Amino acid sequence: MEERLQKFMASCGVASRRKCEELILAGKVKVNGILVSEVGIKIDPTKDLVEYEGKVISKEENKVYIMLNKPEGYISSVKDEKGRPTILDIVKVKERIYPIGRLDYDSSGLLLLTNDGEIYNKIIHPRVELKKKYIAVVQGEISEKDINKFEIGIDIGGYITAPAELKILSYEKDLSTVEISIHEGKNRQIRKMCAALNHEVLSLKRIAIGDIKLGYLKRGEFRILNENEVEYLNSL
Repeated sequence: MEERLQKFMASCGVASRRKCEELILAGKVKVNGILVSEVGIKIDPTKDLVEYEGKVISKEENKVYIMLNKPEGYISSVKDEKGRPTILDIVKVKERIYPIGRLDYDSSGLLLLTNDGEIYNKIIHPRVELKKKYIAVVQGEISEKDINKFEIGIDIGGYITAPAELKILSYEKDLSTVEISIHEGKNRQIRKMCAALNHEVLSLKRIAIGDIKLGYLKRGEFRILNENEVEYLNSL
């Protein structure tokens, strides 16, 4: 059965489907020895030979789904051009995996990794509106006015955020510990939202993505998702 080249590449664990389209357009993929540079081409995985950067790729028979408690100081990428440590310096498996979404270099917590392109696309697609929950320590005392602004939407520089949730957990020595829930994933969004309200974020940790919870997984450790968690991701 034929399928689109970018979908096949994603199922092989090369990257997300969107990223695979970019790789095709960049001229890094060959089908049966011929360089292709257009998306939308269909192939027969049982007959056609696909090469990415000179290496033959095939579907990963063993799909892996991993939860990492990312420490601060690691890049949420498979490699970094600046030579900084990446999450693959922590998560070492034989399969070619990549992160589903990102956490900032200076943020910590729950990060999912997989070689399943279909799951990747399900989670990052805007229509899913998957809620992500964080614990943040911010400078100053959070007011009811701040909470209301989170619930309405905040201008973070030419963009108004979707309604979000902010709950105060504690306040001590001019520091507020809060729980924040958003379903968007703009670059450094929570830090920008808090900064717009004059509350600098001192630490930020993601504790849940939808129904997938970090739980008691220790900082810098990872584990394979259980059957129920994988079923949940497939149901999205």
